[in-house]
Amino acid sequence: MATRVLIAGVSTRGFAESAARAGYHVVAVDGFGDLDLRAWAATVLVARPKGGTRFSVGAALRAARGVSRDVVTYVASFENHPAAVGALARRGTLWGNPPAVLRRVRDPVRLARALSAHGLPAPAVRLSAPRGPSRGRWLLKSRASGGGSGIVPWRGRPVPAGSYLQQRIAGAPGSIVFAADGRRAVPLGVSRLLAGDRAFGASGFRYCGNILSDADHRVRDIVGRIATAVTREFGLVGVNGIDFVARGGVPYPLEVNPRYTASLELVERAHGLSIFETHARACAGELPGAPPAVGVHAIGKAIVYARTDVLIGDLAAWLEDVDIRDIPEPGQRIARGQPICTVFARGSDPRSCYMELVKRAARIYHALATSLLRTA
Repeated sequence: MATRVLIAGVSTRGFAESAARAGYHVVAVDGFGDLDLRAWAATVLVARPKGGTRFSVGAALRAARGVSRDVVTYVASFENHPAAVGALARRGTLWGNPPAVLRRVRDPVRLARALSAHGLPAPAVRLSAPRGPSRGRWLLKSRASGGGSGIVPWRGRPVPAGSYLQQRIAGAPGSIVFAADGRRAVPLGVSRLLAGDRAFGASGFRYCGNILSDADHRVRDIVGRIATAVTREFGLVGVNGIDFVARGGVPYPLEVNPRYTASLELVERAHGLSIFETHARACAGELPGAPPAVGVHAIGKAIVYARTDVLIGDLAAWLEDVDIRDIPEPGQRIARGQPICTVFARGSDPRSCYMELVKRAARIYHALATSLLRTA
């Protein structure tokens, strides 16, 4: 019988699809319950608190309580809840970073110190307000944030409990994804990170996609060293990601995502590499070879956010389009600022790939005027 894998998190579709393709029996505990997730997972449990409209870790634990599973793994935002990861893993083998690792690697002060100790670039981090006129130099972040939500420029006020200040680095945002066995790390891809882009209905620092292509060799080499150093320092296993900002060819790590990340889906599409199987094998100590260069091409994905409240019609026809994913169920109400779906595109270079993503997002917004999607 196929191994029964429970995958829990805000949006499990990408990881669940990879697991199902690899032959696993998937039970997904998810915040959306999208149509295409239901096409891949044997069981889908939507984890929202009673009367709520958004994913809740507590609701996910309750939904998973009576579920039989051989293996447990997770996606965002469980990395911010180590105790919840421990609770999930009590009834199945954990494939992923355990609670003790999460507590250490998600500590921004400890991460900055570790990077500096290895002679690697790192933005400064503070838990209290600095003295002097330095307001424009810092971003205020929550320790439990994800996807860029809640990040704001620091305005000089006291730092709230559970938050910290990180030096603001001007540059190009990016992400590296890699497989790790606790000691070694194999880079799987380096991508440009899209955030706050109005073309996709996003604002501020909110994550809205990635474009995978061949990175500048200097950036690629340094982020590869960063991935190895972080793996050794914190004992990371499975697939992981690190977000960074590159300034003058030097990448400054912003945070470690010690679990499956959204850009890994692009690696799977570009190279045919099973990310879930890679994750499973890496957790067992077996690392893959590094994927070949992407070459002159680029592949990207973008999350399309609602620009107004919408009520979803019948989108089943979208299931036939391989470049649309995370398709919401009929009758679902999506509030302004929440995700509608994800679109994919390819291009001869990152710029042309980006423009194609913008065109595909525009088609989604155009559908707001049709019978498929209508204003709520």
